[in-house]
Amino acid sequence: MTLRALLVAVFGSFALVVSAAGGYQAWREASRALESELDRTATSIAGAAVESGLPSSLVSGLQPGMEDLMAPVQARLRRLRRYVREAYIVAPDNTSVVSTLPADSVPIGTPLLFLEPFGPELEEARTTGNATTPSFMINDELFKWGFAELEQTDYVLAVLMPADYLAPLDQLRRNLIFGSALATVLAVALAALLASALTEPMERLSRVALRIQRGRMDEPVATEPGQELGRLSRAMERMRRGILERDEQLRLMLAQVAHEIRNPLGGLELFAAAAAETEDAKERGRLIRRVRGEVSALNGIIDDFLTFARPMSNGREASDLRLALGDAADLVRAELEDRGGQMVVTFPEEPLMARVSLDYAKRATLNLLRNAAQVSDVVRLEGRLEHGEVLIRVTDEGPGVDPELRPRIFDPFVTDKEQGAGLGLAIVRKVAEAFKGRVELVLPEETDDAVGAEFRIYFPSLEDLPPDPSAPVGG
Repeated sequence: MTLRALLVAVFGSFALVVSAAGGYQAWREASRALESELDRTATSIAGAAVESGLPSSLVSGLQPGMEDLMAPVQARLRRLRRYVREAYIVAPDNTSVVSTLPADSVPIGTPLLFLEPFGPELEEARTTGNATTPSFMINDELFKWGFAELEQTDYVLAVLMPADYLAPLDQLRRNLIFGSALATVLAVALAALLASALTEPMERLSRVALRIQRGRMDEPVATEPGQELGRLSRAMERMRRGILERDEQLRLMLAQVAHEIRNPLGGLELFAAAAAETEDAKERGRLIRRVRGEVSALNGIIDDFLTFARPMSNGREASDLRLALGDAADLVRAELEDRGGQMVVTFPEEPLMARVSLDYAKRATLNLLRNAAQVSDVVRLEGRLEHGEVLIRVTDEGPGVDPELRPRIFDPFVTDKEQGAGLGLAIVRKVAEAFKGRVELVLPEETDDAVGAEFRIYFPSLEDLPPDPSAPVGG
């Protein structure tokens, strides 16, 4: 079932059930109230007639053949005809004594057979003083008997009341049915509008998702109206742009891989051919060392690409970063000292604790140190705690970063070197962001030195440090 059909069915069913149940309950309450009011009216009319002065002694003394004596009583009963259809004074044996009908049609002692079904109500009236019967039909009309006992006798005044409350009840029932149908139609229409407001944008976004899945991502995702759908459409647009950026990075990476690998492969082919042709063992050794150097460079390029491409395992084990920073400094120090350079390392005595993998921290720091060592003979590495973060600071005395490259310096494949894939700083940023940190380039005018470059990595530090700085730390 589609969402549109589901919403229409749910809203329509809910409106129908609620309105029908409410209407039926209202009809029942109205019917009960009207019938109760009719009972009260019937007993009130009968009781009022009895209390108005019907001569109980005269009534109880009337016998068959004494119809001439019943005229005064009959005159009193006939005054009730403006309120009731018929009235009878009923003897204990359920025969007529006086009625509103002519005496010759209903003489004294006439059995009132139509009252036989209401014997319990007559007995109740003789016991409690008054009673009413359930409603019944006569010639498609609804009536009800009301009974009131004549004082100090077993005679009962019976009045036949038209139970015409069914007419307004029928009208009420028709109104309730119409209202229920109208509420259902309105609910269905509202559900259809709501379904359209929901499903049409969702269908559009579904088509956009299929378009993106098929690789057609040139067209932007239009922002849908509404808070939730608008947020979803904006998220899909960010996803589309992210896929495009990743595709572009992948395209550049593949092109860069081909370019960077082709150069070492050309050198390998050249040196291998020269080594195969030479008869000089010393020259052959030199060429083989060049081959091994090219293989090492090729491995480094592949390692950079793999590091950048694979997702990082961002475990949150607590680590003392001094160990990783010291290892990275030792690897670059040898390269600097071979050419007369200098590595200056400054660490605090207390641990630099952060939830960072030591391997990744070492790789990021090593990339910064090697970049600095390629342009400067003096490289400085500093690690310290600053404002709740572990700061790793690498500075050099080289020519600095080209102003044109500064905005894109951490993007992949951006470099000012003739060799290299341009992934070193991109890997540094990826490591920092993977562990909830950040990396930044400090421009020359923001430092005390007029030349050189300064890179800073920030990692969130731990508030609870080990009590003993010499205690072993995890890595």
